[in-house]
Amino acid sequence: MTSPLTPFHLAFPVADLEQTRVFYRDVLGCAEGRSSDHWIDFSLFGHQIVAHQRDAPAGESKTHVDTIDVPVPHFGVVLPMEDWRALADRLEARDDIDWIEKPLTRFAGQPGEQATLFIRDPSGNALEFKGFASMEALFAT
Repeated sequence: MTSPLTPFHLAFPVADLEQTRVFYRDVLGCAEGRSSDHWIDFSLFGHQIVAHQRDAPAGESKTHVDTIDVPVPHFGVVLPMEDWRALADRLEARDDIDWIEKPLTRFAGQPGEQATLFIRDPSGNALEFKGFASMEALFAT
């Protein structure tokens, strides 16, 4: 049984709310929602993400997926290929992006083939954006 896709909610730590506001609003194009002196809501492609001021840095490890090592934890959005390409082009045109992995194709020629890129926000949080030519391939095995 499948249900209609609903927006997810993710809360994550950040070191500086103003840097976070500029990055998510101006670099990624997220609409800003409610906020306080300690947190900011954003719409990340229709999903609710909440940046919470936190003094301690988040921990990270890596795991190998296909041809690259990916940071864990990370979060992001799966996009139709056209939207992914527009985002990738916009990010590649900037000189202030903290790249983990520049745009590439994973699982080429296999079920689940996808375009991907990894960046860091100003607080060091890892974000992944995936692009699929067909959303039916998202869970292909």
